[in-house]
Amino acid sequence: MNEQKRVYCLYRVSTLGQVEKDDIPMQKQCCHEFCEKNGWEIIKEFSEKGVSGFKVSAQDRDAIQEIKSHALQGKFDVLLVFMFDRLGRRDDETPFVVEWFSKNGIEVWSTQEGQQRFDNHVDKLMNYLRFWQASGESEKTSIRTKTRLGQIVQEGRFRGGTPPYGYRLEKQGRMSKKNHEVNEIMVDQDEARLVQLIFQKYVHEGYGAQRLSRYLLEQGYRNRKGANFANTTIVKMLKNIMYTGVLRSGETQSEVFPHLQIVKPELFERAQAIMEGRTQQHSDVPLNSKGQALLSGLVYCAHCGSKLVLTTSGDSRERANPRVRLRYGCHYKVRHPHECDGQSGYGVTKLDSLIDNMMTLLFAQTKNIPRGEILSQQRWRELGERNAALGQTKKLLDAKQRELDSYKTEVYKSLSGEGRFAPELLNELIASSKAEIETFIAQVATYKAEIADLEGESNRLQKDYDTMISWAHIYATASREQKKMILFQLIHRIEVGRDYKINVQFNISYRQYQELFFGAEHAKNGDANAPEILAQKLG
Repeated sequence: MNEQKRVYCLYRVSTLGQVEKDDIPMQKQCCHEFCEKNGWEIIKEFSEKGVSGFKVSAQDRDAIQEIKSHALQGKFDVLLVFMFDRLGRRDDETPFVVEWFSKNGIEVWSTQEGQQRFDNHVDKLMNYLRFWQASGESEKTSIRTKTRLGQIVQEGRFRGGTPPYGYRLEKQGRMSKKNHEVNEIMVDQDEARLVQLIFQKYVHEGYGAQRLSRYLLEQGYRNRKGANFANTTIVKMLKNIMYTGVLRSGETQSEVFPHLQIVKPELFERAQAIMEGRTQQHSDVPLNSKGQALLSGLVYCAHCGSKLVLTTSGDSRERANPRVRLRYGCHYKVRHPHECDGQSGYGVTKLDSLIDNMMTLLFAQTKNIPRGEILSQQRWRELGERNAALGQTKKLLDAKQRELDSYKTEVYKSLSGEGRFAPELLNELIASSKAEIETFIAQVATYKAEIADLEGESNRLQKDYDTMISWAHIYATASREQKKMILFQLIHRIEVGRDYKINVQFNISYRQYQELFFGAEHAKNGDANAPEILAQKLG
């Protein structure tokens, strides 16, 4: 009769989908039958549900650590599993876990593979090979899974799980291979409107994640669980490319599926740029769009170059209802009055009004510019010249290639005594043709690169034009927050000097617009004396 042994059983499945009614019945049944056959007593069972034996280290698995602790206390004699890969699938770790139990007096058994012994070097080698094979199988499974999930998203189907906020799952009649009706991912119109609101507030009004969270709570919006939208949830939503209609699985991305698009790609890209800009503190993204000052963060002293900071002052004589005055102050002037000959401060109301009026006039003029005029005549000429030069060079290249082929034909004739050229002359002609061909190939590559650059600039300008037109239509009725977001993207810096002499420096990407608005001379310098020039240009 077999000696009765105290047994600990360990059951594990990698995914929760393999769990049946909160249990792992197949492994459990096999272990119970095995112990009954051998006359052993099961005194404790451990179940790991949804734990990957490949991805999760043994030191991070509570069940393994508890079993090891009990082994040191001598609470059991046998550790039994359905198969040894239930202990893990890591070839750099699991073999040594098994060996550890054996060295500490615990027999390690599998219902399918018997006992793992360590009586000699062959046993140790077999122990390692077993888990090396299990590790390889896990890697193969991972590759197959990633490949299939990538194929699924490229086909426009959702890879599974809970759909992101803004989408829902609905059966549309498509059947699986097992003849089960499967769900299709679709836009949930009610949730989609909130997603669009979040992007609009973030991009056009400068709302951060925390401010958006408070705003949604105040407006009565709740997530699917009835709770407030957390900051982290909003950030994840802003980063989710699926809202542009693109499905993703790992590094695999699908094409754009219009029926899944909630947010325009341009709006999504701008949200990513703003997010990065706030992290890196780029100058074209305001860190805070709130406040009563429209130009805070953009204004500099024209005399010393210092950034002007927002300051407040009040009238102490009106204690009951004191008036607060906002000013853009030059701290360098205050600290070094003899080194800066500018004013110590400029009224917020007056300066904001000057720039606001300038931008209103600028955007009014923008609406009158045809889309076809956004690329200067010089650029069109350059593009035409490059295309003509490319075509001519290709013709020369083809002609020279035909010439080289004819010389090669003459080589065969020369060898048979029928050629018109001496071998030495043919060698020179072939070498010369090859050198010219290499030159033409290099010229073709150069012209193609120059054309790509010019076309890229054209595309960027057209995209900027569309953005400008969009701003032009909303600026007049925009909130201060929206105006501030627009100004930070369009203007690099505003320099103000005595008597409110203003110099506006636009971002480099809008130099073409400066040429249209203010003339080539000012565009070349990258600036514009806004009030005077606008008055001349716009009457």
